[in-house]
Amino acid sequence: MSDKEKVREKASDRAERLLIEGIIDGTYPAESDLPGERDLSKELGVGRPALREAVQRLSRDGWLTIQQGKPTRVNDYLQNGNANVLIKLLHSNITLASNVVPNLLEVWALMAPAYTRSAVELAAKEIAGLLFGYRGLAERPGPYARAQWRLHGTLIEASGNPIYGLILNSFYDFFNRLAINYYAMPGTRAEARIFWELLYNAALQEEPLKAAEVMDEQMKLIQTHWRLLPIERIDEMNFTRPNGKDGHQSG
Repeated sequence: MSDKEKVREKASDRAERLLIEGIIDGTYPAESDLPGERDLSKELGVGRPALREAVQRLSRDGWLTIQQGKPTRVNDYLQNGNANVLIKLLHSNITLASNVVPNLLEVWALMAPAYTRSAVELAAKEIAGLLFGYRGLAERPGPYARAQWRLHGTLIEASGNPIYGLILNSFYDFFNRLAINYYAMPGTRAEARIFWELLYNAALQEEPLKAAEVMDEQMKLIQTHWRLLPIERIDEMNFTRPNGKDGHQSG
C-alpha cells in the first residue's frame, strides 16, 4: 500500500491492517493476548471506537477471539481463519506468495475440470463462441489475463454451480496480478492459445469429458510453470500494486 493510500485509510481499516501485520510478523504471536484497548489504541495510533470495529472484524474472520471479561486472544490464523484470512494474507505479506500460490493452484486445479465439464454439458455453443473470439486477442499479458478470467467466469456461470464463483471471485484482484506476471513469461501466451483451441474443439463437438481433460492438462501445466520459477523471480512479481477500481491492469 502506498503512503498516499495509507493517508486515505479509514481509522478502522488502518487498525485492522496494523493488527494483521503485527500478527503475521509475530508482534502479536498466536496464543498470546492483545494489549488492553487503551494501550493498543495508542500503540496503533487510532481511536478506541475504530479499534473495536477492527477487532470485531478480525474476530469474525478468525484472527482473534474476543473473550468476555478477558483480554482478546490471538489465534493461529492458519488453523482458525476463514477465506478472508487468505485474502488478507495475500495482500499483506508478499513473502507468502511462493508458499500460498501453489496451494491455491492445487485447489483451483481440482475445481476447474469439474465446472468445465458441467459447462460444456449445458452450454457448449456459448463456450465455443467465446473461445472463437479469442483468436484475435492482442499479444500482451493484460488481454490474456482478462481473457482467462472471463473464460473461467463463463464456465462457472454455465456450470450452474454458483459456489465455484463465490470461491474464485474472492481472489479476483490477486488472480489478475498473478496472471499479468504469468503471461509476461516466454511461451505462456502460446500455450494459452493452444489450450483455448483444444477447449474450443471439445466444446464445438460437445464433448464435456474431453473439455474437462483439456482443462486438467492446462491446470497441471500452470502448476508446473509455477514450481519451476526461481524464488527471486517470484519476489520480483508485484502482487501489491494498486490497479484501478475494477481490478484490471493495463498491458
